[in-house]
Amino acid sequence: MQALQNIEQFIKGVKMDNWTAALLTGATCVVGSVVVLVKKISSHRETEDKIKRARNRREESLQRAEQAVLRYKESHPTTDSALILTLSLSELTKQLKEGSLSPEDVFYSYMEKTLAVNKKLNCCTEVLLESLDQLKTVGSNKDGLLYGVPVSIKENIAFKNHDCSCGVIINLDQPAEKDSVLVQVLKKQGAIPFVRTNLPQALLNYDCSNPIYGQTVNPHNPQKTSGGSSGGEGALIGGGGSLLGIGTDIGGSIRIPASFCGICGFKPTAGRLSLQGLHSVCRGQKSVPSSPGPMARDVDSLALCMQALLCDHMFSLDPTVPPLPFNMEIYRSSRPLRIGYLENDGYTQPSPSMARGVREVKALLEQAGHTLVPYCPLKMDQIIPELLIKGVLADGATSLLQKLKGGPVDPCLEPQVFPYGFPKWLKKTISFLLKPVFPRVSANFGALCGVGSVPELWKQHAAVEDYIHETIAHWRSCKIDVLLCPVIGPAYNFLYCGKITSAVSYTMLYNLLNFPAGVVTVSTVTAKDEEELKHYKGCYQDMWDKLFKEAVAGGEGLPVAVQCVALPWQDELCLHFMKEVEQLVKQSKK
Repeated sequence: MQALQNIEQFIKGVKMDNWTAALLTGATCVVGSVVVLVKKISSHRETEDKIKRARNRREESLQRAEQAVLRYKESHPTTDSALILTLSLSELTKQLKEGSLSPEDVFYSYMEKTLAVNKKLNCCTEVLLESLDQLKTVGSNKDGLLYGVPVSIKENIAFKNHDCSCGVIINLDQPAEKDSVLVQVLKKQGAIPFVRTNLPQALLNYDCSNPIYGQTVNPHNPQKTSGGSSGGEGALIGGGGSLLGIGTDIGGSIRIPASFCGICGFKPTAGRLSLQGLHSVCRGQKSVPSSPGPMARDVDSLALCMQALLCDHMFSLDPTVPPLPFNMEIYRSSRPLRIGYLENDGYTQPSPSMARGVREVKALLEQAGHTLVPYCPLKMDQIIPELLIKGVLADGATSLLQKLKGGPVDPCLEPQVFPYGFPKWLKKTISFLLKPVFPRVSANFGALCGVGSVPELWKQHAAVEDYIHETIAHWRSCKIDVLLCPVIGPAYNFLYCGKITSAVSYTMLYNLLNFPAGVVTVSTVTAKDEEELKHYKGCYQDMWDKLFKEAVAGGEGLPVAVQCVALPWQDELCLHFMKEVEQLVKQSKK
């Protein structure tokens, strides 16, 4: 009897315990949900606060710069700003050296113009108010090659006490402890870094918009993008607010905005200029090297900037850079060149204006006594997924996605990164299903899985090395000095860059190969180009070809550029070739 009572009590206890456990579990779930919700709200508020602080800093710097300009104009009413803004960099440096122009007149003329351009194009992330103090002491660097020249710099290049956000919220409120080596060298050469310029969120995109500073627009048509990732530089220089800027390039990030905005841009051999103090979102990626480089209105300005940067001061500050000063003899050479050329890389069919630009420049070069031979890049359909995509996203985009956590993804980047977050099995399944219908899209989708392991990464690095040597052998078999090829253009309509990563085939190839490459504007889009675009089909006639056609539509009057390429470490030869193209185009227009 007693045993039965004990069993009954035990069962009641178990029931009670189960009931208590259920209550406790429910309460824990509620508390857990509340904690998660509170954390989310708190994180969202923190993100909004960070963005607000960054925008306030920008607004304050713009207002203070505006006040400084007004004060200077009142005390110097005879300054001929209009004339100063028409001078080329070589003319400007000459007059500054001679003393016929003062650094103050030049500085405030460009500051005023920058403020006006920024209101139209939204290209600046902040004015460097320290430049007002540097202006007072710039006389101590009067022997510098860039004495008194205001220079704009991309936002990911470190400047002491300022953030390098790369358009990513997680990087805000982390000011740089010191200037990057390039900024230190610019200052030593008498240049005055005066403004920082906009870029796309996380840099790995060729548009120019982020959730902190917004969308930068094109100086020739505000309904078009400036390109990226050095799009703020492209817009500011193209709009006349700066005559020399420093950008960075990992897939065309100097060359594409130069093409879209109608200016010149140069990507040197990676390693020729110091990378110390240059920020990226996926640091440590080695397959596709990034390179800083100059952007300007003309090729002579690019060469002068390279000459100024390639000095003992840089070689001393960063001993990892080979001490190779700028070779002016090669830059000024007049020997006839043997030039390879291509209109179509077989992966992305060029727009009518891209192809026409190459054809017209080819004809001018032949008339000038140069030899032009056809050239075709190797294995484009294989190297883009296997070497380029798997190189940049070797970790399956994990690092990039980590950086984007805790904040909104910009609309220009959203279509690009959306599939990055898919699990590996889903990427592989989609790749398999797309293969019979869209082989190019399928291969690229599969490459988003990354390399998978360290041994596979080493194999990938070895494959990149093999491809570089194979390309150099192919180049030498053609007996060419330099290469003339298209660069993406004209400027896109908004929100297409993240949908058509395939089009960077024309520029990113030369990052992979580590060949110096630059862009020269040669023409503008005609009504005939627009008419021909209606019949554009593309190399693969897939969704990317269809999107590319839509992206470049409505481009009449926009700039058209060509790309000039040389072998590694032959940066001066590349610039010489760019100069030859620029001069022949100018002469043909007279």
